[in-house]
Amino acid sequence: MADKHPTARPANPRFSSGPCAKIPHFTVDMLSDAALGRSHRARIGKEKLAAAIEGTREILGIPADYRIGIVPASDTGAVEMAMWSLLGERKATMVAWESFGAGWVTDVVKQLKIDAEVMTADYGEIVDLATVDFDTDVVFTWNGTTSGVRVPDGDAIPADRAGLTICDATSAAFAQDLPWGKLDVTTFSWQKVMGGEAAHGMLILSPRAVERLENYTPAWPLPKIFRLTKGGKLIDGIFRGETINTPSMLAVEDYLVALDWARKIGGLPKLMARADANARVLWDFCDRHDWIANLANDPATRSNTSVCLKFTDDRIKDGASFAKAVARKLEDYNVALDVGAYRDAPAGLRIWCGATIESSDVEALTLWLKWAFETVLEEQTATA
Repeated sequence: MADKHPTARPANPRFSSGPCAKIPHFTVDMLSDAALGRSHRARIGKEKLAAAIEGTREILGIPADYRIGIVPASDTGAVEMAMWSLLGERKATMVAWESFGAGWVTDVVKQLKIDAEVMTADYGEIVDLATVDFDTDVVFTWNGTTSGVRVPDGDAIPADRAGLTICDATSAAFAQDLPWGKLDVTTFSWQKVMGGEAAHGMLILSPRAVERLENYTPAWPLPKIFRLTKGGKLIDGIFRGETINTPSMLAVEDYLVALDWARKIGGLPKLMARADANARVLWDFCDRHDWIANLANDPATRSNTSVCLKFTDDRIKDGASFAKAVARKLEDYNVALDVGAYRDAPAGLRIWCGATIESSDVEALTLWLKWAFETVLEEQTATA
């Protein structure tokens, strides 16, 4: 089968779910205006950090009274900062349907030892948010990066909730329409839909979250990089670009370039449309073939960024080894890089379809995916 592979290849084989593909036609020359060798506290550094914050507000449509901060340690750092600073005032509800959500459960239940109800769903499924008590503080992921499922909308979250909603939206922001009025804390990293560089997280706080910060002190000590208040008041500088620790000004410039690209192509509607179109290529491919399927069972909850697929052919004897062999075959031919399922997820593939991906590349990938499936199946059958 190896000599019968397709001739056309994706122009960009990078389908990793993080760090994700750079914006189309990216070159390092685009970063020539970076404030390298300059202090982030100098005027130029502050201006660029402030531009990153306000550009985020502009593109995502974040309300003017929400605070936006750039924080250490990517999305993980932003979520941890929120949980350690805000939880404990009331009972919590931990909602998880994939590995990262499960990690937040561990932190809250075993590390912070907070009174919490834990609600989980299997990979490919999602917890019914209508059954969640939003008078508790609720922690959840909007889009399951490792499971390919997402919250379809915010309808189940009441406007008059007593608790806070803490939402890990790292692979949803810039590709899905987030209902800001239903979210009190939202986090994401630049490395996902915008194809930015890693290590920086974004922390977005509603007025309700700020009120909690200024009126509640956790029972546990907070590391310096988690501290958002001083003397009972929010540290405003964090939300103007005066970061807690030293950021990479090269990464900041890269994010500014991506934000500018988003503006030029039409903003959030266009970003969402690009992700939708990319994911639709794979969904339609699954509909045309009975040996592969979307891991997300309900079409309403299928992610348009981290599309997770499973092989369903009865001839496959060892699903894990088969999926790894297909992913390796695609990588060996430089067709698709880093598309194996996450280590804790069911065997299969995970193909990033965020806004920086071109639909033509996904189309080309599907031809190779069919070839790789048939080739690996033939190889494994021959050696059985």
